[in-house]
Amino acid sequence: MYPFEYTRVSDTKEALAAGSRGGRYLAGGTTLVDLMRETVERPDTLVDISGLPLQEVTATERGGLRIGALVTMSAAASHPRVRALFPVVSQSLELSASAQLRNMATIGGNIMQRTRCTYFRDVTASCNKRKPGSGCAAREGYNRSHAILGTSGACVATHPSDVAVAFAALEAHVHVLGAQGQRQIPFADFLLRPGSTPDREQALRNGELITAVEIPALPRPLVSGYLKVRDRQSYEFALTSAAVALHIRSGVIREAKVAAGGVGTVPWKLPAVEEHLVGERPSASLWAAAAERAADGARPLQHNRFKTGLLKRTVERQLRIVGGAK
Repeated sequence: MYPFEYTRVSDTKEALAAGSRGGRYLAGGTTLVDLMRETVERPDTLVDISGLPLQEVTATERGGLRIGALVTMSAAASHPRVRALFPVVSQSLELSASAQLRNMATIGGNIMQRTRCTYFRDVTASCNKRKPGSGCAAREGYNRSHAILGTSGACVATHPSDVAVAFAALEAHVHVLGAQGQRQIPFADFLLRPGSTPDREQALRNGELITAVEIPALPRPLVSGYLKVRDRQSYEFALTSAAVALHIRSGVIREAKVAAGGVGTVPWKLPAVEEHLVGERPSASLWAAAAERAADGARPLQHNRFKTGLLKRTVERQLRIVGGAK
C-alpha cells in the first residue's frame, strides 16, 4: 500500500472542500481499502465521511423513499419502510456480500464500487479501466464472468452491485452535493457505459458527494422482488440477476419495471421486456415471451455465451415469482 494522508470531516462543507482538492471519500471502506491494498487505487488523501448526517431512511411526500448515502446495507435491507414498499431493494441487499460486509458497507459506497474483473485487479494485466490505452486483457482472456450487454472494444467488465440493479429497475435518482450546489442524477445516467473511456465510471463532477438515493413513488399495489443466479449461495457475485416490479390492477399489468445484473457493464434496464408486459394479463406464456427480449443486443464473448440463455431464463423465472404463473 502506498503512503496517503487521512482526514476525518464533521460536516458536508468540510467534506466538499477536501474533495475539491482531490481527496477520495471514504465511508465503510469495503471496496476502496481493498483496492488500495492491491495497489489498484493510489489516492493521496482519504476523506473519512462516516460521521456525516446522511444515515436516515425517510418517506417522500408522494410515497417514495429517500435512503441516505451512509445508511449501511444491512440497515437499509431491514428497514420496515424499505421492506414494505420495495422488497426488491431489501432482497437485493440481503443477497449481496456477507453479513459482516453488509454491516460496514454503505448505500453510497455500494453504487460507487468498481468492477470485480480479475484483470482490473491484477496490476500486471492490461486494463483500460485502470490504465487508459493499455488494452483489455479480458476480451481475449478468460471472460466467463464478463458482460454481454453494453460492452465496447475498450472494456467488457460488469458492474458488481446488486442493489444498483434494483435502483435501475425502479428508476431511482442519485442526490449529490457539490461546489455548485445540489442536483439529482437519474440512475440510468449515473453509471456510465465504458465506450472509449471506461476509466470514467460515474457522472459525478469533481469533488461531488453522494447524499442519498431516492426511489420515486410508484403506482400501488406493487409487487417486486430480486433473483440472483451465482456459482455458490454464499458471498458470490451474480452470473445473472433480475429485479422486477409490477403494478397489476384488475388483472392487467399497468406498469412494469425490469432490470438485469451480472450481464451488463452497468445495471441493465430492459425496456423491451417492460413494453411487452404492459397492458397484458399475467400468464406463463406472457412471461416466456417477454423474457425472450431480455438479451436483445447481447454480444457474448468466447466463454460467456451461456449468459444469453441464462439471462432469459432468470428474467422469466422472476416474472413468474413476482407476477404469478396463471
